Amino acid sequence: MTKRAAADAGLTVGVAATRTGVTIRTLHHWDAIGLVRPSGRTDSGYRLYTAADLARIHRVLIYRELGVPLDDIKTLLEAPAGDAMASLREQRDQLRERADRMHRMAGALDRLIEARESGILLSAEEQVEIFGRDWQPSWVEEARDQWGDTVQWAQYAERAAGRTAEHWQQIAAGVEALNAELAAACRAAVAPGSDQANALAERHRASIGAYFDCTHSMHVCLGRRYVTDPGFAAFYDDLAPGLATWLRDIIDANARVHGIDPESATWN
Repeated sequence: MTKRAAADAGLTVGVAATRTGVTIRTLHHWDAIGLVRPSGRTDSGYRLYTAADLARIHRVLIYRELGVPLDDIKTLLEAPAGDAMASLREQRDQLRERADRMHRMAGALDRLIEARESGILLSAEEQVEIFGRDWQPSWVEEARDQWGDTVQWAQYAERAAGRTAEHWQQIAAGVEALNAELAAACRAAVAPGSDQANALAERHRASIGAYFDCTHSMHVCLGRRYVTDPGFAAFYDDLAPGLATWLRDIIDANARVHGIDPESATWN
């Protein structure tokens, strides 16, 4: 066959692969399984693809992009028009569902990225409204600067990404109620290590779990900070005189019950 005659008969497998964006190996495989068989051959037995063959390749690519298995694609291509249309509609609906799911996933990732960067998906005004007039929105930024590379900050951001203002309002109300009980127990001189004090310590640790997983050892470290950090100490002691120290003591006593020595506790 002359070069001109070959061109009129069809395209070689290499040219067909280039035109359609698939590999030569793929076209060989599709020929072997009967999915796309070239309409012609050269005198030497080389494959030649016609315009109709290229159109079939493009149809296969569309189905494959939709996630249809090759065996099913072959059935679709050879099915009566009515059956093919029904299948196309089904594939279209599945594609739309997949697109909606991907859109939701992208939105969730956007929220997670924003939460990792900002710490909380609330405006400064919303934060003050929810957490009280003494709340400083800059505290979240300071926390991110200090702990942004930690596992705990990652957990905090993941949980914050899924929370609305209403969720934060519920968390804030729960913390406020717990602090009132802690202050009342401190005024009543509830003994550290007592059942009541241990229960309050566990509830306090659980409240931190709203932000990140807090072990008993980590809880002890936080208790130390409540006493040594002037901001924390002032906050708790404003609720009840000596509350910062009392809270640290009930945390330490509860940790001992769970096998943690407060003197050697570390952030883990």
